[in-house]
Amino acid sequence: MKQEIRQNGKTVLYSEDGCSIPMIFNNLVGKNLKGREYSDYIALVAIPDMGFTYGKIAYYSDGNLIATGEIKP
Repeated sequence: MKQEIRQNGKTVLYSEDGCSIPMIFNNLVGKNLKGREYSDYIALVAIPDMGFTYGKIAYYSDGNLIATGEIKP
């Protein structure tokens, strides 16, 4: 099963391990991280290392849309 996170219609991250993409998606939309931990993760990891920008993202599994969210500053 291919899972991916897309932004602006392009795949930014993908995996077939079945667990990392849902966890990363939840980190990016603030479900797993709050406050300073969230803002640091976005500014220090998601944007410079993963290639995301602020804005809407979508989580897909085998080409099917599962969830949408937003990376907030």
